[in-house]
Amino acid sequence: MTCQLVALCFDANDPPRLARFWAGVLGWEMADDAHDGITLLPNDDTGFRIRFLATEEKKTGPNQIHFDLTSTSVEDQRQTVARALELGGRHIDIGQLPEERHVVLADPEGNEFCVIEWDNKFLADCGFIGALSSDGSQQVGYFWSQALGWPLVWDQDEETAIRSPHGGPKVTWGGPPVAPKTGKNRLHFDLAPPAHGDQQAEVDRLISLGATRIDIGRHEDGQVTMADPDGNEFCVLTPR
Repeated sequence: MTCQLVALCFDANDPPRLARFWAGVLGWEMADDAHDGITLLPNDDTGFRIRFLATEEKKTGPNQIHFDLTSTSVEDQRQTVARALELGGRHIDIGQLPEERHVVLADPEGNEFCVIEWDNKFLADCGFIGALSSDGSQQVGYFWSQALGWPLVWDQDEETAIRSPHGGPKVTWGGPPVAPKTGKNRLHFDLAPPAHGDQQAEVDRLISLGATRIDIGRHEDGQVTMADPDGNEFCVLTPR
């Protein structure tokens, strides 16, 4: 069996504030976790938690991953945008064209996200978090498909997407050009081996797929920090 995606982690300068923002936007419950972070617990088919981990590092550029939130109507899109703004979000300009109907926002720490138009066909069967939209190569899409055992649901013009067989968000990679990596990503995945699995065996398997072990100076209860073929950090936890 392959490892599981158990959490998407945010580095946060103010974890409680950022957690409250996303709990309000998503309608998820907040909970303390065992590693001095704050966790949001999904109430839908998302399949993974969202964790907020304290850091003193400031955000310096666009994130490699951002949320694409879905909407069901013009009014539903407006309500999501209004709720995000009321909670402390803001509109941002990342070069979107006037004719594009998605709305680009940032959370209180500048993490980008989009509220997608209601008739978007690619995310039509997805929940509120429609996609984790990522900057990345075709190779890294293939890597994550094998790493998680999630099938490719899109593979065209070097753009890729995968999705869990159990539903939840798609994870997409936009293909070239891939922005140069200038430092540690602000968001990363936490993976866990299957119950009663072998962490070292899973690390070895991921290395065989193209991952590498790295040291970012953060050590939590024996977790192993790794990077995918594009250099994006992720962690392999001890078996749950």
